[in-house]
Amino acid sequence: MAFQKAVKGTILVGGGALATVLGLSQFAHYRRKQMNLAYVKAADYISEPVNREPPSREAQLLTLQNTSEFDILVIGGGATGSGCALDAVTRGLKTALVERDDFSSGTSSRSTKLIHGGVRYLQKAIMKLDIEQYRMVKEALHERANLLEIAPHLSAPLPIMLPVYKWWQLPYYWVGIKLYDLVAGSNCLKSSYVLSKSRALEHFPMLQKDKLVGAIVYYDGQHNDARMNLAIALTAARYGAATANYMEVVSLLKKTDPQTGKVRVSGARCKDVLTGQEFDVRAKCVINATGPFTDSVRKMDDKDAAAICQPSAGVHIVMPGYYSPESMGLLDPATSDGRVIFFLPWQKMTIAGTTDTPTDVTPHPIPSEEDINFILNEVRNYLSCDVEVRRGDVLAAWSGIRPLVTDPKSEDTQSISRNHVVDISESGLITIAGGKWTTYRSMAEDTINAAIKTHNLKAGPSRTVGLFLQGGKDWSPTLYIRLVQDYGLESEVAQHLAATYGDKAFEVAKMASVTGKRWPIVGVRLVSEFPYIEAEVKYGIKEYACTAVDMISRRTRLAFLNVQAAEEALPRIVELMGRELNWDDHKKQEQLETAKKFLYYEMGYKSRSEQLTDRSEISLLPSDIDRYKKRFHKFDADKKGFITIVDVQRVLESINVQMDENTLHEILNEVDLNKNGQVELNEFLQLMSAIQKGRVSGSRLAILMKTAEENLDRRVPIPVDRSCGGL
Repeated sequence: MAFQKAVKGTILVGGGALATVLGLSQFAHYRRKQMNLAYVKAADYISEPVNREPPSREAQLLTLQNTSEFDILVIGGGATGSGCALDAVTRGLKTALVERDDFSSGTSSRSTKLIHGGVRYLQKAIMKLDIEQYRMVKEALHERANLLEIAPHLSAPLPIMLPVYKWWQLPYYWVGIKLYDLVAGSNCLKSSYVLSKSRALEHFPMLQKDKLVGAIVYYDGQHNDARMNLAIALTAARYGAATANYMEVVSLLKKTDPQTGKVRVSGARCKDVLTGQEFDVRAKCVINATGPFTDSVRKMDDKDAAAICQPSAGVHIVMPGYYSPESMGLLDPATSDGRVIFFLPWQKMTIAGTTDTPTDVTPHPIPSEEDINFILNEVRNYLSCDVEVRRGDVLAAWSGIRPLVTDPKSEDTQSISRNHVVDISESGLITIAGGKWTTYRSMAEDTINAAIKTHNLKAGPSRTVGLFLQGGKDWSPTLYIRLVQDYGLESEVAQHLAATYGDKAFEVAKMASVTGKRWPIVGVRLVSEFPYIEAEVKYGIKEYACTAVDMISRRTRLAFLNVQAAEEALPRIVELMGRELNWDDHKKQEQLETAKKFLYYEMGYKSRSEQLTDRSEISLLPSDIDRYKKRFHKFDADKKGFITIVDVQRVLESINVQMDENTLHEILNEVDLNKNGQVELNEFLQLMSAIQKGRVSGSRLAILMKTAEENLDRRVPIPVDRSCGGL
């Protein structure tokens, strides 16, 4: 058996020794040819999609069941698997794709949201004279340009600042970043530049200014990762691929090749996770694109197969938007333990990460408190002392598992390249592993090339360079203005719809409910501080959303932006989905509980509860305790030792403020640690102590009670909107 070297990755045949490496001149010629193709429009290659809209999930299941044999069956609906399906179907191959969970439910929705070549990989390539690292960066920069072109509504260039605190680092980093521009060549987004200390602080005012020498700004791409993944899968479906989420592969089918006498993989036994129905899907070629679960599918084929994937966990946190400028990111090139941390504006919030630690493979990774605090400490090192970085300002946190390709004996995942590997087993199972989000398209191209060669399929070259993804073709930066003018949507909502659905935003707007207000005319929000509207729930079902978790995490991004807001929106989301999908009360309750469990464990809500519990210490000065007791007794007029909704309503009525009873219940429930329907004095003091320590921020009860105390005589309205809603 031999390893065969490919231009854009490594093709492994059976698992032996390295055989051939393309020469540099051949590689350079190939890349020049590819670059010339980067902006060729889709119409120059192929006809329009066969479906104006993606077929329903039910129709896709029937196609999977009734098709005698597909050319390609892809297992895995992440970025790479969806990319494989799109590449195959646009070459004219009869294609199917099945995903055990939802599209982008794994690693592909839990990234740093960057489309980048990898500055640190280029540094390693130069320092170690590693041609493979260089090729990976070169390829990624080419793919970055293509992805920004084919999905302009979901992606955009982002300037990223690299602050410099030592004079000797300025020329060192400047040379490195200029080389990054040089490697990008014609695909360079914008040229990097140097900023003086004063200009750097003007662009990033919350930056630590002590000992700051200056800064270097370079450009990479940023995207909405889950929506991008979904756009790839939907585009594949529109071009004729039979795609289905919540379809689990139970086992692989095999048959003996009559010509060679060898046993070959010939399809998969699939199970509909939602109904339990099982059936066979037969295919000439089966592709394993399951990310961290790569080795589990390989072992379905051969129980003795050696592991080729070493998983690494990357944790990210989301903080309020005021922690960073709206249009400037930050790169910490050397953290306290040598890792790289990004600090980026995203969806009007601030995202910080990532960590890089070995982990076990699990479908439900949980962000640890240790990793969250590591990121917070690194952020503190780069922000001004005027900015208090509080644990309570963490709005959401998640962990994603990177499927790194490595020697299984290696323990240092930080030094591993994310180059990809195409593995072809004895029975013909093709596995695509490793790589990175940015290079999903070229990974898919390599994989389908290998499938065509191995299984003698009749197809032409890849046609996905320049192929617009769903929503991108007729999008323009001013599209949102038409949504405002034609439908009466709020400008913020219209901008959000245009940036999420592209030219499909008009279809969402047509579904929008009338608000009953003078303005906006349509577009009822799911939660007040985010631009997501109820119509997106209905449209999300057309995009194959099957559960409430699908809706809060991947059709909308609420769970990734603010878990408290996501929890507040859940009842209405479940109600709307239940109406469309005919859920009974039991099903609705089940969906609600599952979604809350997802928020609690996978999106950082557990961390919030750990910051304020009935065992939390009360570390307050005696003077503070007296002050807070007086505030508490403004509401507990009867000196019962606790307050209820009735007590709060009484105080609000005395200052002529009306508040919905359900809202009051939610506000008190945030602090009611023993869940007995009332807030006791001790619970209130625990809350105020946690706020003082920075573990909790934005408590609506604390804000309400403080404002009421200050304004009882002045009779002014009390603001109770969530102030950042920190965890």
